[in-house]
Amino acid sequence: MIMRKHRSRHTRHWKLTAITLLFAVYACAALYYSTLEPDLLRLGATGLCGLLFVATSCIRQPIRRIAALCGLCAGFAIWFCTNLPSNNREWAGEYAVLADAIQDGRMVHVRNIRDFTYKTETDYTPHYYNADFDLDHLATIDLITSYWAGDSIAHVFLSFGFDDGRHLAVSIETRRQKKFSYSTIAGFFHHYELTYVTADERDLIGVRTDIRKERVYLYRLELSAQTREAVFKNYLTEIHKLTTTPRWYNTLMDNCTTEILARANARTRYRLDWRVLLSGYTASLAYDLGLLNTHYDFATLHELSRIKRPANAVPDANYSNEIRESLPLALANK
Repeated sequence: MIMRKHRSRHTRHWKLTAITLLFAVYACAALYYSTLEPDLLRLGATGLCGLLFVATSCIRQPIRRIAALCGLCAGFAIWFCTNLPSNNREWAGEYAVLADAIQDGRMVHVRNIRDFTYKTETDYTPHYYNADFDLDHLATIDLITSYWAGDSIAHVFLSFGFDDGRHLAVSIETRRQKKFSYSTIAGFFHHYELTYVTADERDLIGVRTDIRKERVYLYRLELSAQTREAVFKNYLTEIHKLTTTPRWYNTLMDNCTTEILARANARTRYRLDWRVLLSGYTASLAYDLGLLNTHYDFATLHELSRIKRPANAVPDANYSNEIRESLPLALANK
């Protein structure tokens, strides 16, 4: 009996220690990757948080230890929930200017469409322009996947095409501050605001195909005119909303792929599909849902949908036509 009580007490001790460690790691990481300024305050808060959690392990009485741990967790939760995103920071150049979109009847006025000219990924000439789009002339939506980390992870975004030949690409990304480099781990915490980069295809796709030399694929989404318009209008609403109500980016819950599904009003079960988290396989999810060209099996469609560019190509005025010349959507029209 004594041995059983001792074993039970020992088990509770280690369970409590494990829970404390998990909370401590998460809280310290959240503070470390937070936007607290100056850096000394951020680092000091991280260190103090760690010390306080360690201090709870020195409390021998379980009830008092649990009470202290709950107090720390409550304090962290209050800070975390009141740590709000902002549009007023010193942003990296490519995220410095937010786009805006206003709908007036059937016309849409989009402001600050990004159209950078790149020499290298970090050496570019910034340029923005405004444009008006008629909803009655929205003709296509293309799904773009750009692979930068093997086959499992890709950046996924949409490009909206109009029957006059124009395209408006919209990429949901982390809005990174100038002083921070990109970090995948940081995206799990309140480190990046979420932004809808609204750009010319020469910029948004061109920097990936011609400058970064990523593997980029373009698929035509098979959608009704009504669905295309609904998705586009949902994007426009969110673009405008973010100009006054910023949001945090989150690698798991609010990322480039989950946001696309949210704007498309996709059912929850599709948002929880493993191919959403492993975004390199998102196109195969779209294929299984009947949203891509089903005249090919997916492996063939995937291979045919890769954008192929000459070795020294640079995005020019005819870029949108050039990248589609050899794709299945163009071949089907020949």
